[in-house]
Amino acid sequence: MTRRLAVVAKKVGVSEATVSRVLNGKPGVSEATRQAVLSALDVLGYERPTQLRGERARLVGLVLPELQNPIFPAFAEVIGGALAQLGLTPVLCTQTRGGVSEADYVTLLLQQQVSGVVFAGGLYAQADAPHDHYRQLAERNIPVVLVNAAIEHLGFPAVSCDDAVAVEQAWRHLASLGHERIGLVLGPGDHVPSARKLAAARAVAGEVPEEHVARAMFSIEGGHAAATRLIERGVTGFICASDPLALGVVRAARRKGLDVPGQISVVGYDDSALMNCTEPPLTTVRQPIEAMGKAVVELLNAQISGSTVAPEELLFEPELVVRGSTGQVPRG
Repeated sequence: MTRRLAVVAKKVGVSEATVSRVLNGKPGVSEATRQAVLSALDVLGYERPTQLRGERARLVGLVLPELQNPIFPAFAEVIGGALAQLGLTPVLCTQTRGGVSEADYVTLLLQQQVSGVVFAGGLYAQADAPHDHYRQLAERNIPVVLVNAAIEHLGFPAVSCDDAVAVEQAWRHLASLGHERIGLVLGPGDHVPSARKLAAARAVAGEVPEEHVARAMFSIEGGHAAATRLIERGVTGFICASDPLALGVVRAARRKGLDVPGQISVVGYDDSALMNCTEPPLTTVRQPIEAMGKAVVELLNAQISGSTVAPEELLFEPELVVRGSTGQVPRG
């Protein structure tokens, strides 16, 4: 018991006496501290005292598809910090190849009686993927918020960066530099944000030839393979659905002996960490991560508090950040 008090006290940053008062239901402890102690018990795997077991854990699942793309750790940092300020403890659930699936994480989170779940990138954005685990959350009335473009009819609120504005900014930038053969490197065909980007490109350009659109997995390798095909078809300006895809395009251009931005221009998406440190620094469309993350937590906390939140999508305005990976089309 003494060791448990010490471990929990260290985790929360309070005295062992304060932990003891919480566990024994004694007065003199703020509600925020009380909730932080209870959350620490859950995270550390200790059983709550019998009189406290009826309360739902102040845990929030934060389900991410990966950590290799820097945008997801960035979202996790903002969302996790905002949750902590409310006395909620984020439980990070990261998928790996051949590891625990998104549906498996949902099962585990339900067993922990979580207060809510945030999905930042996941199967909800793919029309052809399985969605039964989302319906399971809805049936249990678990508060859920989705980040960036979900399929219709899931019934959860979402916070998204405006894909249409992002592509319009990128397209007009490349066109102003003289690029006429502009191509898109997007995610899978059933990926909703990618479909929105393609629709936006067709809206601003009038027509985008299918041979100027390449689908890829969201990775540097995927971007490399896709760009190789598009370069062979004469594309000189690239709009990518993520920064790793854009870095793959840069690599593909160099493997073909082409200069970036002298011959090939590349625009990424996210403005994730270190994109100003690449060679050349990457022109990209910045997602307002801070504002989006705070909105996610506000929507989630409103549901946890018992308020009704409409299953609508909040769209946030992106910002084109021009760096060194885009330049004028070479004359002649």
